[in-house]
Amino acid sequence: MRNAIQSVSRPMLVGSILLLSTTAQAGDSGNVYVPLGTANAIVIIDAKTSKITGKIDGVPNAHGLAKTPDGRYLIAGRNDERKVGSSAPQKPAGVSADDHAAHHTKPAAGKAKSTGAVSSLSVIRIKDRAVVRLVDVPGAVHHVAVNRQGSLAVVTHPNQDAASLVDLKAFVVVATIATGPLPNYAAFSPDGQHAYVSNAGNNTVSDIDVARKIVLRNIAVGDSPEHLVLTKDGTRLFVNNVNDGTVSAVDLRTGNVARTYRVGSSLHGIDLSADEKTLYVAALGDDMVAAVDLANGKLRTMKLSPAPYHLATIRGTGRVFVSSAQQPKLWVLDGASLKLIGEVPIGGKGHQMVHVDVR
Repeated sequence: MRNAIQSVSRPMLVGSILLLSTTAQAGDSGNVYVPLGTANAIVIIDAKTSKITGKIDGVPNAHGLAKTPDGRYLIAGRNDERKVGSSAPQKPAGVSADDHAAHHTKPAAGKAKSTGAVSSLSVIRIKDRAVVRLVDVPGAVHHVAVNRQGSLAVVTHPNQDAASLVDLKAFVVVATIATGPLPNYAAFSPDGQHAYVSNAGNNTVSDIDVARKIVLRNIAVGDSPEHLVLTKDGTRLFVNNVNDGTVSAVDLRTGNVARTYRVGSSLHGIDLSADEKTLYVAALGDDMVAAVDLANGKLRTMKLSPAPYHLATIRGTGRVFVSSAQQPKLWVLDGASLKLIGEVPIGGKGHQMVHVDVR
C-alpha cells in the first residue's frame, strides 16, 4: 500500500506558533503520531485507514513523544542539546514574557550528572497542531511518558544518567533524579505514584517514588534494558534486553523477574495486545517481529526487512505499526496473524509512536 501526504498546505507561522493547515480529518479510530527525529517533523496517520493525513513541521529532532490523557496535547522531546546560557527557543505566541522566562531558567537542582547542556520539550496542541509551550530540560531527551492523571511527564536523559519530572500545569522541571547509566525508556504506574526508568548501562530498572523524588529500588533485569511496557493494572512490567535478546517480565510487587522470554537479537520496540495476552517485539538484528504468547512463551514471527525498530499496537484496529531503522517507512501488520497489511512511506525514521483516540 503506497500512501502520500494528502491535502497539506505550506506551514504558516502565527507569531512564533507553527500551524499546519490540512483538509484531511481523523478517522473513527483517531490518529497515530510518529516523530521523525532529525527530519524535524511529526507525521500523522489515520489509525483506521493507515493513510497519512498531515504533518507537523518545525518540531526539532523529536524522538520521544507522549500524549496527555485528555487527548489535547502531545509532549515531544528533543534528542539534542545546547549549552546552558545559549539562546533559548523563541517564545510561542500567547505566552507571556515572564512565563516564558520562567520556563527557560537553569535546570532543577539534583544529584544527576551535569554536562552543562540543556534541551527542550515542545507542548503541541493537537486540535490545531500548534506548539504552545517550550520547556527547558537538563539535557537531550530520549523518551517521554505522561502519567494517567495528566499532571506530570517523565523524560530520560542518557547523557546525564538521569530522568526529569516535568509539571504539566506549571510547565517546569520539578526534579532531576539520578537513575543509572544510559537511562532509556520510562513508564508511570496507573496511580502516578511511581515512574519506572530502564538503565541500559547497568542492566537495571529504577523505581522512582514520584512524591519523594527519589529512587526506591533498582531492579536487576537482562543485558542492556531499553523499551518498557506496563500492564494496565500496573503489576507487571515487560523490559526488552537488547544485548541478550530477551524480555524480562518483572513482578513489581516483589521487584523480581518472574519470567524471561527469549526472542531474538538486538531487540527494540515492544507493546502489548489489547487483551494483554500477547507481547509484540521488534527484533532489529533478525529483521523480524515476534508475537509472544505470554501464557506459554511460544513465538510467532514475521520477517520484516530492513531493521524493524519502534513498534506500537493501535487500539481498536487490531493492527501493529512498526517503523524501520534504515528506511523512511512504516509497516502495518495484522496483530492476530502478523500478516503484512501494507507499508506507509513516512519521510523519515519513525521513533516513539503515539495513538490518540477520537474524543
